[in-house]
Amino acid sequence: MSGYVRPGNSQPALLFPFIAGVVVVLSVLPLVRLAMTGLSALAAGGAISVLADRALWAAAYYTLVTALWGTLISVAIGAFFAFVLTLTDIPGKGPLGFLFVLPMMIPPQVTALAWVQMSGPSSPLLKALGMAPPLGSPQPLYSAGGIALLYGVQHAPLVYLALRAGLMSVPRDGVEAALLSGASPFRTFRDIVLPLALPGMIAGAAIAFVSCIGNFGIPAILGIPASIYTLSTLIFTKFSAFTDRTFGEVALLSGIIALISVVGLAVQERALGRRDYRIAGQAGARATFSIGGWKFIFLPLLAVLLFFMLVAPFLALLAGSLVPAYGVPLTFQTLSFHAFEEVLLRQTITRTAFANSLFLATVTALGLLALSVLAGYVLSRRRDAAASLVASLIEIPYALPGIVVAVAFILVFAAPLPVFNVTLYGTIWIILIAYFASFFAVSLKPVVSAYRQLDPALEEAARLAGAGFFTRLKDILVPLIAPAAGASVILVFLIACNELTVSALLWSTGTQTLGVVIYNLDDSGSSDVASALSVLVVMMVVIMMLLLEGMAKHLPAGVVPWRS
Repeated sequence: MSGYVRPGNSQPALLFPFIAGVVVVLSVLPLVRLAMTGLSALAAGGAISVLADRALWAAAYYTLVTALWGTLISVAIGAFFAFVLTLTDIPGKGPLGFLFVLPMMIPPQVTALAWVQMSGPSSPLLKALGMAPPLGSPQPLYSAGGIALLYGVQHAPLVYLALRAGLMSVPRDGVEAALLSGASPFRTFRDIVLPLALPGMIAGAAIAFVSCIGNFGIPAILGIPASIYTLSTLIFTKFSAFTDRTFGEVALLSGIIALISVVGLAVQERALGRRDYRIAGQAGARATFSIGGWKFIFLPLLAVLLFFMLVAPFLALLAGSLVPAYGVPLTFQTLSFHAFEEVLLRQTITRTAFANSLFLATVTALGLLALSVLAGYVLSRRRDAAASLVASLIEIPYALPGIVVAVAFILVFAAPLPVFNVTLYGTIWIILIAYFASFFAVSLKPVVSAYRQLDPALEEAARLAGAGFFTRLKDILVPLIAPAAGASVILVFLIACNELTVSALLWSTGTQTLGVVIYNLDDSGSSDVASALSVLVVMMVVIMMLLLEGMAKHLPAGVVPWRS
């Protein structure tokens, strides 16, 4: 036992090397392989062919334009909800916040499909209401503007959450002093609240921008039919037309996406670094403005925005799943549950997708929970540079666009594994490992937050009484962090079950996931079946979020994103 535990430390000697080794496999090795492939392509002159391709520059243009406009829309909507729901006494804050965050949890391909069903001349819902444009009218969402609009809707909750976290620390006494001095609420907001809120707004904008850059589901459904390609969809199409130069070209394109994402985050850091606000006052005491009669304006406005962001698209999706074919108006005569029968009873591919997604999500959630319990313990107890490095490496795959992570794992596992001579590419296991890398940071955050709230004296007393590490873990630590661990499982399950961007490049026959099948069904013209499957996915998302909502009072602050 003398070599099992570090002298003067309650951690097993091999625990940190084990976590570091896992991180090397999940993060360092794929990214290094991606970088090496890109450099090899550069050395072989592959960069010339990539840079000479007009498709690259067109994709880069549409990537930046749609991401910038999508970020602006996200900031406008997300900031409005954050200010109103955080700083005012408007009624119904809890339900409104829950509903506003919901679009972020819905897969982007489902969001795109719902909006397509809600607009255009073939919309079953608009036809049923007699509001459909004339036949032959263009679908307005099949455009760069449509992609940017849906980016804004999908990522506005990210701005809301980032800005709300900053607004929660605005001191109440500073606002009250300004109001008592005769300043109007508008001037108080402009001169005190808004400057303090800018760091959170900048952070939210940067997160939204990076998310737009890496989004695949929305530009795939809205852009490809209109021959509008972003970098992520261009990579997808290059894999579809595989040649001997594909790996090198895709590695270079992935590097460009990663570079754009890093630049976006660097701009955020630079902008935040120039602003240094010291907040003095009651820590955590929220500043509240009484809006009086303005609530009769703000409340309907919030309700209208939520209706068009959430309710109307879902109703259109439901209408599209209840008609025999896309473009047929929903009436009592055309009402049919055929699509749901296909999804649940007849279509082998949808049953396979459900089984695969549930398997991947369950194993990912539970496997990462086990890793997070160990890694969270190490990272919450160690304060050295090595622990900081490991924590940063865990964050990198989650921060990178999913398409980049998928390419990196293809490069690592396309060839047979040494010694074992087994190829993971084309199997469900490569998707599982990529999920582990992509969602490790999501699983770890709640667990680390829970560990840091524990009193170390509890564990120290057990150690002095002779309890070994795993005994302390089983009998003391795990029961205390159980609520956060449960939230971690639900969050990872929810994200993994609806994932598309990573699995879009990694799936093969028999390993399709729900996100892949929804995209393929819509792409093949079976929009009614795709809509029915999407309705079931949305219902699953809502149920999982309601479970998290019910657990919220037992969890550390910040674990449930939309709660205080």
